[in-house]
Amino acid sequence: MHTIEQGLARERRRRHSAEFKAEAINACRQPGMSIAAAAMARSINANLLRRWITEAEAESDEISQGKKTAAPPIDAFIALPAPTRSQTSAPIQIEVRRGSLTVIVQWPTSALYECTVWLREVLK
Repeated sequence: MHTIEQGLARERRRRHSAEFKAEAINACRQPGMSIAAAAMARSINANLLRRWITEAEAESDEISQGKKTAAPPIDAFIALPAPTRSQTSAPIQIEVRRGSLTVIVQWPTSALYECTVWLREVLK
C-alpha cells in the first residue's frame, strides 16, 4: 500500500507501507528475480528498492548483533574454488536439441572463444 502526500503544489512524494516494502524485498530474493524487474512490477524506481534492501540488511545485522545472517546479501560476491588441473583439461561438452534432433559437440577447453562464437551462431 502506498499513498501520495502533498505539501506544496509541485512537491509530491509517495509513502510506502512496511508491508509493501517487505513484499518487494522478498520478491528480490526469489531465484532469477532481478531488482529492476521487481521494481518495475511495483511501479517504483530500482534505486529506491535497492536502498530498501540495504536498509533491511543493516537492520537485520543490528538485530543479530554482529552474527552472520543465513542468507548472503543479494549482490554479495561468492568466491568459487579454482578449477583443478583435471577440470581445466576436460573438454567442453554442449548438447543442442532442436525438435527430435540432438547434437552433442565437444570442444577443447583451450578453444573456449571459438566455442562461444560457434554456439552464438547455432542459437540464432
